Amino acid sequence: METNNNIQNKIDSTFDAIDAIENVNVSPFFKDKTMQRLFAEEKEVTTVWSWLTPKLQLATLACVVILNVVAFSQLKTTTYNDDMSQFAETYGLSVSDDTSVLN
Repeated sequence: METNNNIQNKIDSTFDAIDAIENVNVSPFFKDKTMQRLFAEEKEVTTVWSWLTPKLQLATLACVVILNVVAFSQLKTTTYNDDMSQFAETYGLSVSDDTSVLN
């Protein structure tokens, strides 16, 4: 029976705690103010990427495309063998067919 008595004491202390809770007075416009703050549009939000506008993105894309077109057209006009022979002559890597005075 001590268990039932112990449970009854816990129930009574719970009801006493509930009775001790006082009413809270809230401003009648609290809900309206809270809803306005929650759903207000933040116009002054600045981001790191705000300078990267669609116009700037389009201009950058156009510059990259033009640069690629120019690079590919230059690539087609030069030949690999001419470039390699010029590179080899510049750095002394080619064997020359000229006869030397010392030979």
